Amino acid sequence: MIKYFLAVLGMFQACHLFGQATNLQCEYRKEPLGITSPAPRLSWELSSPAQQAYQVFVSDDPAVREGNIWNSGKVQSNASIQIVFKGKKLDPAKVYYWKVKTWDAKGKDAGWSNAASWQMGLMNGADWQQAKWIGYEAMPDTSLIIPAVHGAGKKEWGPGKSIQPLLRKEFNISKPLKRATMFISGLGHFDMSLNGEKIGDHFLDPGWTQYSKEALYITFDLTTQLKQGKNALGVMLGNGFYHIPRERYRKLTGSYGYPKMICRMLLQYEDGSTENIVSGTDWKATPGPVTYSSIYGGESYDARLEKQGWDLPGFNDSNWKAAVAVDGPPQLISQIMDPLKVTDILPTKKITHPAADVWIYDVAQNASGIPRIKVKGKSGDQVKIIPGELLDDSGKVTQQASGGPMYYTYTLKGTEAETWQPQFTYYGYRYLQIEGAVPASENNPSQLPVLLAVDGLHTRHAATSAGDFSCSSELFNNIYHLIDWAIRSNLASVLTDCPHREKLGWLEEVHLMGNSIRYNYQVPALLNKITNDMRGAQTADGLVPDIAPEYVEFHGGFRNSAEWGSASVLVPWDLYRWYGDKRALEENYSMMARYLEFLGKNAAKDSLKRGLGDWFDIGPKGVGESQNTPIALTAFATYYHDLQVMIATAKVLGKQQDVEKYEQISAVVKKYFNDTWLDKTTGQYATGSQTSNTMALYMDLVPSAQKEKVLQHIINDIVKRDNSLTTGEIGFGYLLRLLNNANRSDLIYAMNNRKDVPGYGFQLANGATALTESWQAYRFVSNNHLMLGHLMEWFYSGLAGIGQEPGSIAFKKILIRPQPVGDITFAKASYHCPYGLIKSEWHKDGHTFDLQVQIPPNTTATIHLPATGKGKVVGDNALRFIKKENGVLIYEAGSGHHQLSVQ
Repeated sequence: MIKYFLAVLGMFQACHLFGQATNLQCEYRKEPLGITSPAPRLSWELSSPAQQAYQVFVSDDPAVREGNIWNSGKVQSNASIQIVFKGKKLDPAKVYYWKVKTWDAKGKDAGWSNAASWQMGLMNGADWQQAKWIGYEAMPDTSLIIPAVHGAGKKEWGPGKSIQPLLRKEFNISKPLKRATMFISGLGHFDMSLNGEKIGDHFLDPGWTQYSKEALYITFDLTTQLKQGKNALGVMLGNGFYHIPRERYRKLTGSYGYPKMICRMLLQYEDGSTENIVSGTDWKATPGPVTYSSIYGGESYDARLEKQGWDLPGFNDSNWKAAVAVDGPPQLISQIMDPLKVTDILPTKKITHPAADVWIYDVAQNASGIPRIKVKGKSGDQVKIIPGELLDDSGKVTQQASGGPMYYTYTLKGTEAETWQPQFTYYGYRYLQIEGAVPASENNPSQLPVLLAVDGLHTRHAATSAGDFSCSSELFNNIYHLIDWAIRSNLASVLTDCPHREKLGWLEEVHLMGNSIRYNYQVPALLNKITNDMRGAQTADGLVPDIAPEYVEFHGGFRNSAEWGSASVLVPWDLYRWYGDKRALEENYSMMARYLEFLGKNAAKDSLKRGLGDWFDIGPKGVGESQNTPIALTAFATYYHDLQVMIATAKVLGKQQDVEKYEQISAVVKKYFNDTWLDKTTGQYATGSQTSNTMALYMDLVPSAQKEKVLQHIINDIVKRDNSLTTGEIGFGYLLRLLNNANRSDLIYAMNNRKDVPGYGFQLANGATALTESWQAYRFVSNNHLMLGHLMEWFYSGLAGIGQEPGSIAFKKILIRPQPVGDITFAKASYHCPYGLIKSEWHKDGHTFDLQVQIPPNTTATIHLPATGKGKVVGDNALRFIKKENGVLIYEAGSGHHQLSVQ
């Protein structure tokens, strides 16, 4: 007789038991600045197991003694996320304070939370108080290149290097200051300083947008950095995507103009008066020490050109010119996503010397970033730094697959040790080839500059961690880190495909890799920014191109592939499903509908056959467009999937006529799909490839009578290939989900627990430290690429078993369904959902399977325990047995910590 023992450890292990609400957020952020929504959304987490009611106070008084801006009253609801502000009109640039009181499931008052705040941004053009875009010089209209040209273009097109200016302004504060807020945008990118100190720790502000339509601005609180008396503001500008010079490497050649800046600093005094410092022709400008700046080609810096004290009060700027008023983007939007930052320091692990005057510094990790050098030498000496992912046969850096020539140069001023790092560009690299300098420990007969230190600085979007995973398999843990480095290296202000060669926002990754990214990082604000990019990129006929922002118009499938443009439909739904963001559906519904209309017209004309298909699948022809699966099949399957999402969206928004319309279209598409590709005799779709059958089955296009047969064909194909894959980036993620849903994680394990065939293990065996562009780890394509990292999703949702029930929104109803497979003896994962932290950890030892689970307050969970025989709950009533099904014991659980053990 097999015995089972299931125990519950505690209801909720926390020092705030039945306490106040915590982790108060406004528009996904704590204490945010620059909020421009007239009705911000508020969220909080609970300490008590469940919420019966809440009350919100919003006030302009920091003490929040009353809700003079909004008093929600006691609301009988368990809602604790996406609570829409419904108070008085909110004023631009004003700070608001709020707190929340909650009542638990038994009606007990948990008391008021601590107060939180948000500051409004600038809502329209008038709020900028006549601030002007200013720069060092204006670009003639004849030199603009909009849209950009793919590749180098003609050498005579557009200007080459631009001046990267310094801009400064002195001002006086004559009375006690209450608050100072800066609203600023600098294009392509800016660094701002106040009284000689850099403001903030951001990198590459502001985020990339379609500059012909809009630019982002950043909000900074400068209150503590200002002083009574004289102060000085300084701004340095770099090109970014705003101006891509002709020199060195560039994926694109384009220009919206020369670097420029606009700002408004609001000074609020203790006596109630206000003052504005705005950008205008009263600012001074001069060329700065950055002598070359390109988002693709690198950066050059001449320290001899530094203006000592230029951003301090009292600096003599009499030989500087007056700043020039210039045109800028027609609209300014607050940047509400997290900025980019330096998040890790990667120290040098190894130094080699492959040739005279050439030194290779290896930081042992392929990552997005910039170098930082500490060097000592003579004035005028120049150090050249060439970053790269790989080394050639001679041991030197090669940029064959990552775009070159890309390099940095630093010209010394000749003082004591000088430390420098690039400001306005970055690259994906592991190795730094340094020429013109010698490591401090080496002989130096030519008296070259001496390198005292060389580090790699990893730069990425500063989204906070959302989850973590580990298991007993060293290979799987290494795969987890392999994928994670590709994710973090391509988290910018868009999701880039690679951090070097292109840096473009290819849209298929946003939805195909979306779950993998969301399990690891908190990205709702970034995804909302990306949906705005897609709305801006949508053409008059409804096309959402493959990249957004669309700086360059590619041709054919590189501009019009359904699997790419469908991010415009799928990402808003993901925002709703993962975060409860109904507003994302409302704001993007028109874009979604227009894109579906575009797809419908293309389907009728058969032009869906001209996309990219299952990109980089494994076939006889190398890599590129789909080889094993008809391009039109993945396009039509995606189109059908879009229609199902649109039906669900229309239901959420109460658009019943649209529900009926899209259901009718779906029926037509489904019939066409099966008439075209289903062989009813064999139960195969098209070529019978893994992707062909997977897309049909996962998208629910297969007739009921054929489903088991199609699934078996998929399984048979994997097995006959000795458990290896043929799918590319479109089919692979769906294959994993399909197998996981069909309780065949054993096959997922078998396919990925190996190093001898193209796949993750093969990449690791060939020296990869970040996910490569091809399954085969080819050297002639990118070696840091985001697109094939779908196994990350399975680590969380399959192996560790953290997911949500069908129909659940924002993990309100959690599904814990671990999949112990192969020789894995333990797996654990955590995910911080909108309601709080979810944990799942299991251990398998001999005949015992232990599962520990943490369910956050205000949610429920269904727990699947792999077992045979009958189960019995011993302990309190926090777990309720539901049923036994297919060798799994299913329980219902409330919030808290639960420990289950089966023998």
